[in-house]
Amino acid sequence: MVKIGIVGGSGFVAGELIRLLIHHPQVEIDFIFSHSHAGQKVNLVHQDLFYSDLVFTDKVNLQAELVFLSLGHGHSRRFLEEHHFSENTKIIDLSADFRLENNALFQNRKFVYGLAELNKSEIIAAQNVANPGCFATAIELAVLPLLQLNSTLNELHIQAITGSTGAGQNLTTTNAHAWRNNNISVYKAFTHQHLAEIREQFYTLYKNNSLELNFIPYRGDFTRGIFATIYTTLDIEKQALLKVYRDFYSNAKFTHLTEQELNLKQVVNTNHCLIQVQKIENKVLIHSAIDNLLKGAAGQAVQNMNLMLGLDETLGLNLKANNF
Repeated sequence: MVKIGIVGGSGFVAGELIRLLIHHPQVEIDFIFSHSHAGQKVNLVHQDLFYSDLVFTDKVNLQAELVFLSLGHGHSRRFLEEHHFSENTKIIDLSADFRLENNALFQNRKFVYGLAELNKSEIIAAQNVANPGCFATAIELAVLPLLQLNSTLNELHIQAITGSTGAGQNLTTTNAHAWRNNNISVYKAFTHQHLAEIREQFYTLYKNNSLELNFIPYRGDFTRGIFATIYTTLDIEKQALLKVYRDFYSNAKFTHLTEQELNLKQVVNTNHCLIQVQKIENKVLIHSAIDNLLKGAAGQAVQNMNLMLGLDETLGLNLKANNF
């Protein structure tokens, strides 16, 4: 059994991560670090884990075999400055601290961008992985095959809506139930923080810094999930377009193409991404759907852990959607 540590255990993503790791057949949770909840039972914070006797601690095992950093943005870097893990400790960071190339090298640790559908071989060999953002995951998986065409793409129009868990656990006006219920709103239009990593990953396949990304994020009145819609003008036949996507994801364990209309309930509570590609006149229209807490965060982190440990990529992630 591989000894696993979790740093930052009280948020929505951490709760999902703990749940997945408790049931994982090849790992054992060694510690769950939390300043604010040290000494408390984990099931007092994550009540769905009522069957667990795990306790939060303010102690860290610096020799742990693998550690997840489930901290707010900016806090992972600070934590690693204060806690020096063994050079043999593998680290998976779920914040944005190490996703960009100019931040990926830190204290002799080089972080690999953890999108398995793009960087699987690098993740397998990696000592450190930066888990992608939730919006970034949904959008990149929808668009990356299109960039393989090396065509004259110059602009993408992107709209994506996320559930209230995407705003985190701290109560604010815009994630309070009274405000969010029966409501919808736009935020951070054209300026969302995930755009930086999306642009960087797109550039790895499409060497064109002038590709314009027009991203409008929405807050939805549901709890979990991301539904993204992307369209552009492109001269390509439908069957050729579908072949590009099928080939790109032919070996992907969790990303699937469908010709049916998408809905969020197909993927919520799973680590899957579902993609629909259409050609309507001269427009290419792409939809993608993921669970923001799983494929957009904790599930993808466990997928990366499996790859880093030489395990089956799907181990511990055989989760099924519930349509009701």
